Amino acid sequence: MGRQVEALADFVARTRLEDIPDGVRRHAKLVMLDTLGVMLAGSQRPEVRQLRAALLGTAGHGAAADAAAATRTATAYATGWPTGDPRSVALVNGIAARSLELCEGHRFVMFQGGAQILPGLLAVGECRRSPGRDLLGAFILGYDAGARLSLSMTPRDLVHQNGQATLLGASAAGARLRGLDAATTSLAMRLGATLMLTPSYTDAISGATALNVAGGMCGHAASLAPELAIAGFEAQADAIELSLGKLVAEGVRPDEVLEDLGTRWEITRNWFRLRACCNPIHSALDALQDALAELRPDPSSIERIDIRTYHFAAKMDERNPANYFASRYSLPHAAAGLALCGSTGFDTLNDDTVHDPVWAAMRQRVHVAEDASMTARLPHRKQSRATVTLKDGRVATATCDLPRGDFQNPYEESEIRAKFHGLAAHVLSADGARRVEAAVDAVEAWEDVAGFVTLLREAAA
Repeated sequence: MGRQVEALADFVARTRLEDIPDGVRRHAKLVMLDTLGVMLAGSQRPEVRQLRAALLGTAGHGAAADAAAATRTATAYATGWPTGDPRSVALVNGIAARSLELCEGHRFVMFQGGAQILPGLLAVGECRRSPGRDLLGAFILGYDAGARLSLSMTPRDLVHQNGQATLLGASAAGARLRGLDAATTSLAMRLGATLMLTPSYTDAISGATALNVAGGMCGHAASLAPELAIAGFEAQADAIELSLGKLVAEGVRPDEVLEDLGTRWEITRNWFRLRACCNPIHSALDALQDALAELRPDPSSIERIDIRTYHFAAKMDERNPANYFASRYSLPHAAAGLALCGSTGFDTLNDDTVHDPVWAAMRQRVHVAEDASMTARLPHRKQSRATVTLKDGRVATATCDLPRGDFQNPYEESEIRAKFHGLAAHVLSADGARRVEAAVDAVEAWEDVAGFVTLLREAAA
């Protein structure tokens, strides 16, 4: 696989922004905007606030900061705009982007490139005063590199892929933003292989927010791995294939790394989510929403809800999630949100609902099971079926073959932009959010990332 890694590093280092099609660049800006909104809202989570205060303090430099200090620091995207070293800032911003279970991801593999790559680039770009066009190019190419490596690996059964191939993509993106050549980019990626983590899927179901730290570490690596390469650290020539083939994963398929390289852009094969819960259960929720729409029941009239879905989604059947984070991975909890409120958005699936007795009672009426025929249709179909039975005997059943948000069944762009404004409102004013949105749409014109941070400060609520 060494040849493929070297070719991928060369692609990351040499590809010009002008070589990337206009449509790909436009889509990448939408991914950036979506990730920014999630990051801003996620910054309000209590554990994120506590960590940010511990690592960065509570106040930023502000406009009066001296120029020398400004070049050594980056800004956390949160109320008060605290600053710190770029690695710590990238870590806390990345954790914030992961903490709501609202970030985008890749259609065919467990790869959340927006939340796990962009925070590191923003921190490094601010510290180095990188132009916006360099940020955009590094984001697209790092996303491509990481997704391709993720597509080539066979993950272990229990391993959640936060902080794995995405971390390699973040390392490549950081190298690109630093302007490193192909050989040093390859070295940064191979050094990144020693930084990969092994979080478990059981972290999510049990409510262990350590899972979000693994995602945040990718931003840290976007800064650290290139610095290690520049400093002269060495890595094994086969570090990536060793890690993906024997350590954090069980094997690699080298031929998939370079398939359609430069013509198939992985960032365009992503999905967005409006439901504030784990993506595998979205098709079940789409089906349930249709069944509920047919009956329009009063919640108290619902006797039971039966959901049949593929194996991975069927495992998320916990009726009594331990905390806010665990509720993001509970299909009964999200189904209760639809039955009780008609919504599974960020403002509906909140901390209060986890222990609300009305929600708890509704969750007990949700029965989830695997349908082996649906499992067999993966990955091209994420099929689910929902049946709602009322106490008066009326029944409605609906099936979803492909959930909303998938690039093959996408949300309207206006829906993604509306999501940004709803999330950004937790930190930005309405007018400020509009100005930030316009700035992201024109990222190629940014003189430097630090100027964008100044805009964010001015846009605060």
